[in-house]
Amino acid sequence: MPLDVLFLVLFGAALHAIWNALVKSGTDKSLDAAMISLGGGMVGLAFLPLVPLPHPAAWPFILISAVLQFAYFQLVAAAYRAGDIGLVYPLMRGAAPLLVATTSGLVLGEHLTPTAMAGVLVISAGVLTLAFESRHGSRRAIVFALANAVVIASYTFVDAAGARVSGNAISYTLWMSLLPPVLLFGWAISQRGAAPVWTHVRRNWARGLLGGGGSIASYGLALWAMTKAPVATVAALRETAILFALLISVFILKEKASIWRYIAGAVIAGGVLVLKLA
Repeated sequence: MPLDVLFLVLFGAALHAIWNALVKSGTDKSLDAAMISLGGGMVGLAFLPLVPLPHPAAWPFILISAVLQFAYFQLVAAAYRAGDIGLVYPLMRGAAPLLVATTSGLVLGEHLTPTAMAGVLVISAGVLTLAFESRHGSRRAIVFALANAVVIASYTFVDAAGARVSGNAISYTLWMSLLPPVLLFGWAISQRGAAPVWTHVRRNWARGLLGGGGSIASYGLALWAMTKAPVATVAALRETAILFALLISVFILKEKASIWRYIAGAVIAGGVLVLKLA
């Protein structure tokens, strides 16, 4: 993997950790996640005049991605209702790159070198190590988390293929960001009514815009990288977001970290080094 691609993916991972921290610190996780999606859509809409239209072959991928993103947010909410975030998040984010790595040859015809596969496995092992920190959760939470790992792997493949056929990964990312907030807020209004949803939007629009900008930039960098490097390695590198989240939790949020977090951070950093050597 070229050094510039590696650093840009790591920068995107840091942005991913920041917007997740914004969601975590919010008062309503489901609506805050929808706000992030809305903020990303607004940023995407603002920059659309600056990019060309995606190739027509990319539009089916954009539509399928929107449905998968909607399913992702719904499963996140269901998993967090059933179990601890410390168990659910590592399972989702750690299992997904494993699924991508083991199936990318079949789906995309990409076969990793042994060293690259080792790097993916090390990063995933580091992420999954965090699950040992919080093992309180029902079997239902584990099922939801693993189901969402399948969804994450699915939209990774869909968006990687869509970005490649679109002719412009940034254009694809901007157009892809427009439909998920429509689905998420349509669902929220149907379940809660328009008044409480609008109240939340009015009070948290700045959080949504800031987090949404970070979200779309993070994913756009990842999709661009997937046009330059194997999808499985980029997907694994994105999970270094958990390493940045650890740094944010310790140095900014002043949270206490167990030994498992430090072990996981060291393992993830080692996996990044292995990927660079691949």
